[in-house]
Amino acid sequence: MFQCERLGAQLIERIVAGGFPAALMRPTPRRLANWYRDYAEALVQRDVRDISRVRSLDVLPRLLRAAAAQTAQLFNLSDLASPFELSRPSIGDYVTLLERLFLLERLPAWHGNRLKRPVKSPKLHLTDTGLAAALLGTDAKALAADRTLLGHFLETFVYQELRRQASWHDTPTQFFHFRDKDGVETDIVIEQMSGAVVGVEIKAATVNSTDFRGLRKLEKIVGDRFVRGIVLYDGETSIPFGDRFHAVPMSRLWTLP
Repeated sequence: MFQCERLGAQLIERIVAGGFPAALMRPTPRRLANWYRDYAEALVQRDVRDISRVRSLDVLPRLLRAAAAQTAQLFNLSDLASPFELSRPSIGDYVTLLERLFLLERLPAWHGNRLKRPVKSPKLHLTDTGLAAALLGTDAKALAADRTLLGHFLETFVYQELRRQASWHDTPTQFFHFRDKDGVETDIVIEQMSGAVVGVEIKAATVNSTDFRGLRKLEKIVGDRFVRGIVLYDGETSIPFGDRFHAVPMSRLWTLP
């Protein structure tokens, strides 16, 4: 059996560092965070003027920070708009603008014909967890102490890593999330043009059979098109949980057997 390394604190440091090569070249956490903040500020100040007429330019950095605090959560325009003295449609336009700047994105909900009560709201993800951490002033120590925020950041981190890896393949791939009205969910649903579907659940801690609840629900809905259900966790070995279901170490995202 292939043995992987448990990442522990190294995983949290990876999340806070993010994935921008220019940022990763910075020698200290402080300079790395400064790079991300300067990067976001430069995009807002320079590129926004080129692609849109924005009346309240100062809203965009604040809105981006608010989005960072809600990464990997269901997109709720009312919650995002509440701190601002602007209409919901205006905030919606600003969210779209931040998407065009590749600073955040909405992950659509997956729903099939056999799903009676789907949740159709997308999830909101920042495009990089290093940027999210810098905007919120969160370092590795603070993130380790906040298990809820760590879970959200970890989900965004894995989602963006899978997106990068999918971009290297010739087969077009679409990404979704899955959730029904009962709160049964799968963090990431990957669907190829052939119709093949893989579900991915993300856990920061140990794994047990209940962590596969959303994946098994997805399997029932998808039927024969369901290829595999995976729970990524910070462990050392791959563990089968029945036919087509496995717990897989997080480090397999970067290492080959």
